[in-house]
Amino acid sequence: MGELRGTHVPVLLERCLELLAPALDRPGSTVHVDATLGLAGHAEAVLEAHPRTTLIGLDRDTEALAHARARLARFVDRVHLVHAVYDELPEVLDRLGVPAVDGILFDLGVSSLQLDEPDRGFAYARDAPLDMRMDQTRGTTAEEVVNTYSHPDLARVLRTYGEERFAGRIASAILRERERSRITSTARLAELVEGAIPAPARRTGGHPAKRTFQALRIEVNRELAALETALPAALDALTVGGRMVVLSYQSLEDRLTKAALAERTRRQGPVDLPVELPGTGPTFRLLSRGAELAGETEVTANPRAASVRLRAAERIDPDAERPSGAERERYRRRVRAMHQGVGLSKGSTVDPRATPDDGTTTDEEEGEGS
Repeated sequence: MGELRGTHVPVLLERCLELLAPALDRPGSTVHVDATLGLAGHAEAVLEAHPRTTLIGLDRDTEALAHARARLARFVDRVHLVHAVYDELPEVLDRLGVPAVDGILFDLGVSSLQLDEPDRGFAYARDAPLDMRMDQTRGTTAEEVVNTYSHPDLARVLRTYGEERFAGRIASAILRERERSRITSTARLAELVEGAIPAPARRTGGHPAKRTFQALRIEVNRELAALETALPAALDALTVGGRMVVLSYQSLEDRLTKAALAERTRRQGPVDLPVELPGTGPTFRLLSRGAELAGETEVTANPRAASVRLRAAERIDPDAERPSGAERERYRRRVRAMHQGVGLSKGSTVDPRATPDDGTTTDEEEGEGS
């Protein structure tokens, strides 16, 4: 392995460490999963801050794993690095004999290594082969997608994954070009996209090819499909008191993360019951106030932090704060009154949800905050 290619400044590093600390500082040894290891900036900081923590690092990029292994060499007795995609986490934990973990971090999107090196084909501003595979040992390349997908499929990818409103026009331009010759370079693709977008729309919103390149990258690497599977599996792997932090860089990732956390932070029992039945309470609580953003100082120092959205949650015992016996008895009396008409004045109603606050919430504005 040669010198480290690219530069790497971990995004929201101090905030991630702050959120993970209560889970990793617990008595005894703890286990932390970095599901998107990359160049191991976040992982290195976790290992330095928590000397009793073992790291399991996953990455699909073999070059990134090689650099991470060198960077973390001094922690070799506390590190397991695995060539895998994050949706393979359950299988990885099973192979390692790890039944549950205490912390999990997802730092989604393209790594510095992939983005900074033109030969990987992720950047529209530099000419390179149309590859875009995070794992260059397998899978379909962006060149194959661009040159073989039908017009409807190509337009769907651009519209769905890139939120590109000119998806149809861009797909048509690509199909016309590939009838003449195969599209093999990032520069040629970027030129085609720019020419397909109306001039007024090209004046705002950054480089015209930005959304197309994002869409192709997501399609090539199955990023959203993998994430949709990975998030619930990661939440299932956490112990009570364990914490997960997710850094997203585009709205599609953030929506999936928000939905996965919302599912676990709401009650699962009948909505008209004022108390939770055993096993139906929330299993997680939110730690962030909605989606947290990077501050102005960090964005100035690290422009890639400009689009980050952080969400975090902690696993809780769903039965830990069940109502007391007295509260349950008051509820039973109200239910009997509702069915028998006892104790209700004419025109009055009983709201079975009007019970003491149990401390749980599904409002994304609630959380530990900063």
